[in-house]
Amino acid sequence: MPILAALIVISFVFYIYYKVKYVRSRRPAERKWLSAKSSIALGLFVALFGVNQLFLFHTTVTYIVASIFIIIGSMSAWAGFKAYKYFLPIAAKEAEEAK
Repeated sequence: MPILAALIVISFVFYIYYKVKYVRSRRPAERKWLSAKSSIALGLFVALFGVNQLFLFHTTVTYIVASIFIIIGSMSAWAGFKAYKYFLPIAAKEAEEAK
C-alpha cells in the first residue's frame, strides 16, 4: 500500500512542521492552537501506522497491537481536533490584538 505509506510520511512531516512552528511562536493561544494541530498529525500518524501493520502482517499479536495503535491514534486525533476548534477563535482574537 504505497498510498498508506505516503500518508504516514505526510502526517509525520506535518507533525514536525507544527512542532517547529510551536517552538518559534511567541503568543500563548497560538502555541496551544499549533500544539492541537500537531496532536492531530501525530494521532493520524499512529493510527495510519496501525492500519498499515494490518496489511503487512497477519498474526494475532499484530492484530492486537495494530488495534491499540488505531484506538490511541484516533483518540489523540479526536482530542487534538476538539482542542483545535476551541483554540482557533482565541488564537484569531489574539492575532488581531497583536496587529
